[in-house]
Amino acid sequence: MASIAAAKAYFLSRLTHQTSLFEARVGPLSPVDLLRVLQTAKSHLLEKPLVLGATERVAARLVAARRPAAVVKERRRRARTNAKKKGSTPSQAPLALVAWNLFIPTVPCAVWATDTVLKVYALRWQRELIVTSWQSYLHLAAMPTKTADPTVCYLYGRMLLILLNYALCPELRATLWLKKKRELSVLKLVRHFQALAERWLQVLFQAELALRRFLHQACATAERLVAKASRKRRTTAQILRESLSQQHASVAFTAAVAA
Repeated sequence: MASIAAAKAYFLSRLTHQTSLFEARVGPLSPVDLLRVLQTAKSHLLEKPLVLGATERVAARLVAARRPAAVVKERRRRARTNAKKKGSTPSQAPLALVAWNLFIPTVPCAVWATDTVLKVYALRWQRELIVTSWQSYLHLAAMPTKTADPTVCYLYGRMLLILLNYALCPELRATLWLKKKRELSVLKLVRHFQALAERWLQVLFQAELALRRFLHQACATAERLVAKASRKRRTTAQILRESLSQQHASVAFTAAVAA
């Protein structure tokens, strides 16, 4: 993290309980009692400037969001169960800290407001889904070849498959939402196109019209097969969409007042 900060770049990470925290102020640094800070919080969202690191010093922000009561209860139950298996009892401090989601961004608050940090961190899972689709579903991590030329051919084939999948992804995502108010599952989309791989290879060597018909049929079928399962909790995309609509409403209101 110190190297990232020294390169004038930003990071966003979860806070581990072993990290040394100090007050962000001029003069000698004094440790931060994280548990006391959280226990005295009067709202579900808290932000505090601080300095990280026992040796390397990195200026950051502490962003803490209180978890729902049901989630806290389940996490504490699991913590006690795991400790019991090891023949110990969890101390009060870890049990108290599980009530919070703790983040340490170095992005200035003028760029990311406190609630924006929570939304941005949730997007990290979307990146993990893409990496998983490349490695496990499109087999980019496994090399069945042993010599140079077949390996290059294999890599180019995999990369072209990735390109084709993700070239079609944005339009399908938008179509699914407009028609059915459903989110697209990247992993389901990759599996769908994989099932059509042999047919796809055949039409690549046929006339343009045949390829166009194949892609139209593949995308039409995908609309029925690649939607995420319905769930009560809002998806990341829905949270971002609501956030953007609120911003647009705010901008429109400001413009109306200025007029």
